Amino acid sequence: QVQLVEGGGGLVQPGGSLRLSCAASGISFSLYTMGWYRQAPGKQRELVTTITSGGTTNYADSVKGRFTISRDNAKNTVYLQMNSLKPEDTAVYYCKATRSGVGYYWGQGTQVTVSS
Repeated sequence: QVQLVEGGGGLVQPGGSLRLSCAASGISFSLYTMGWYRQAPGKQRELVTTITSGGTTNYADSVKGRFTISRDNAKNTVYLQMNSLKPEDTAVYYCKATRSGVGYYWGQGTQVTVSS
């Protein structure tokens, strides 16, 4: 059974930082591209960032220079370090595992709220 369990969300003031984590089980984690997506109220889910099995990263323009994705294959975990948070970063953040020819899996999401 595949599970992606996110954690680390919460309430933070503008300019603050949070670190999200996504622990995977039931998949060959090192072979998967891992990604973070987010969905704000009333909006479609959007890509935030991805990291391939080889470590290549990709970021949405809105988070470049502020967010950093990383992975620890020994712990089957992907992280999202979020700095200089803005109110417009408020959303539910989802972890996604993708492997070409196999399929993809989503986590349950974790709420991030940026507000003073």
